[in-house]
Amino acid sequence: MSTRKSYLSSHHSGGLWKSKKDKHTGADEAPEVRLEGDEKLEPEHVSETSFDAATGSPSTHRRREAPPLVRDLAPEERAHLEKVLVAKIDLHLLPMLILMYLMNYLDRNNIAAARLAGLEEELDLTGTQYLTAVSILFVGYILMQVPSNLFLNKIGKPALYLPTVMIIWGVISAATAAAESFGGLVAIRFFLGFVEAAYFPGCLFFLSSWYTRKELGFRTAILYSGSLMSGAFSGLITAGITSGMDGKRGLRAWRWLFIIEGVITIVIAMMAYFILPNFPRTTSWLTENERQLAIWRLDEDIGEDDWLGSHKQTFWHGMKLAFTDIKMWVLMVLLFCFVASGTVTNLFPTVVQTLGYSNIVSLLLTVPPYVLGVITTFANSWHADKTGERYFHITVPLYFAVAAFIIAAVTTKTAPRYLAMMLMIPGVYTGYVVALAWISNTLPRPPAKRAAALAAINAVSNASSIYASYMYPESAGPRYRAFTDQSQKVVAMSVNCVTAFIAICAATLLRFILVHLNKKLDRGEVVEGAVAVGEAIPGEAAQKGFRFVL
Repeated sequence: MSTRKSYLSSHHSGGLWKSKKDKHTGADEAPEVRLEGDEKLEPEHVSETSFDAATGSPSTHRRREAPPLVRDLAPEERAHLEKVLVAKIDLHLLPMLILMYLMNYLDRNNIAAARLAGLEEELDLTGTQYLTAVSILFVGYILMQVPSNLFLNKIGKPALYLPTVMIIWGVISAATAAAESFGGLVAIRFFLGFVEAAYFPGCLFFLSSWYTRKELGFRTAILYSGSLMSGAFSGLITAGITSGMDGKRGLRAWRWLFIIEGVITIVIAMMAYFILPNFPRTTSWLTENERQLAIWRLDEDIGEDDWLGSHKQTFWHGMKLAFTDIKMWVLMVLLFCFVASGTVTNLFPTVVQTLGYSNIVSLLLTVPPYVLGVITTFANSWHADKTGERYFHITVPLYFAVAAFIIAAVTTKTAPRYLAMMLMIPGVYTGYVVALAWISNTLPRPPAKRAAALAAINAVSNASSIYASYMYPESAGPRYRAFTDQSQKVVAMSVNCVTAFIAICAATLLRFILVHLNKKLDRGEVVEGAVAVGEAIPGEAAQKGFRFVL
C-alpha cells in the first residue's frame, strides 16, 4: 500500500497553491491550500487516500486536525498556554466542587455522628430501626443516579443543575432536625438520598469533560478528598456541638447538628451559582484561544469532541452503549467491592466507640484515619497520573485494607485494633479514587455512554450500603462477631476482607482485557470506543493511536 495526503490548512498569510508529485504513482498530489480570512473553532478533517499496489484502487479515510489558533502555536508556546489553562480550570472548578462534595458526604453520613449525640435515644429507636434509617438513604441514592447523569449530559448546564440539587438536599437535611419518629426519619432519609444522588456521579462526569485522561486521576482524588475531610470534620463538629449546644433552646445536640450543617449547605450552593462553569464549549470565562485549546486537548486525548450540544446527547443510546460493553460490568464489580469493603465508614464512629472511650473522645479518634486517608490518596493519585499507570495504584492499597480487616477481626486489644482502623480508610479509599478515574479512562467516548456508565457503576456500587449497616449493630462489637449454629463467625470484617480481595481480582481481569484490546489496536484492528490509527489526530495519537490506560 502507498499513501498520499491532501489537506487544507489555514494561515494568516496570503493564499498559496502548492503541487507536488507522488513519488510512488507519479501523479500530482492534491494541493495544499492556504486561505486568508476566517479561522474556525471546529477541528478540520484531513483526507488521506491509500492506493492498493496491485489494483491501484483508492480508499479514503478522514483524519482530524487542530483548529488554526491551536495549530499555529509553537510546541513550547502550547505547553505554556496549556499549563496556564489547566491551572485556570483547577481554580474555577476544584475548590467549589470539593466544598460541595464535603457537604454532600457530611449531610449523608452525619447520622452516624448524630447517634452519639442523642438521636437514637430521643426518637426511641429500637432493634434495627436506626440501621434501617441509615440504609434507606441508599435506596433513593441508587434509583436516581443514572437518570440524573443522563439528564445532566443532555442539558449541558452543570453550573445550574448541581447547585440547584444541592439547595434541595440542604433543605431536606436541615429538616431531619424536625423528625419526631422512626417513620419521619426514614422518609426524610429516603428523599435525601434521592436528591443527593445527582451530585457525585455528576461531578465525575463533569471532571471528565474538562480534563484529559492523564490529568483525571489526581483531580478525582482532589474531589474525593472532600468526603474524606468530611469524615474528619464530622467528628470535630459533632464533638463541639455535643459539648456546647446540647439542650440549647430546648433542642438536643443531634438536632442542632442537622440544622447547622443543612444551612451551611444551602449557603455554599448559592455561592456555587456564581462560580461553577459549564462545559468548555459553553463557558464564558474562557478566551477564544483558551476555548479552542480546552476543546482540542480533549479531542486529542480521546479522538472526538466531548460535548457538541444537547441534540447530540441521547438517553437510551448512551445506556445501550454502556450496558453492552463488558468493561463496564467488570468496572461495576470492581467498584461495588471497593464500596462494600469501605462501608465500615458509614458507621465509623460506632466502630471506634468499641475501643471503650467516651463519646467525645471516640468522635475525636475518628479524625486521624481520615487525615491519613487524605494524604495517601493525594500521593497515590498524583503518582498514578504522573506514571500513567492504574492497576498497581488500585490494587496495592487494597492489600493493606485486607490486612487491616484481618487484624480487626482477630484481636480485642486496643492498640492493634486502632492500628487496623487507621489502615482501613487509607487502604480502601487510596485506590478507590484511582478506580473512579479508570472508569472514564476505559469508557471515554461518546460522552452519553460515559455519563451512563459512571452513574450506573456508582449506583450499583452503593447498593452494598443498604445491607452493610446491618453488619454493625452495637451488640456485635468490638470485633463485630455474630453467632450462627453455635459457631463463631466474624461477619463484618470478613465480608469487608473478601470484597477487598474480589476487587483485586476484578482489577486484574480488567487489566487483562485492556492489554488484549491494546494488542488489537497495535495490529490496526477496530475496537469499539477507541480511535483507530487511521483516524487519529496529530501528536501521540497520530503516531500510535488511542490506547487504553492500564
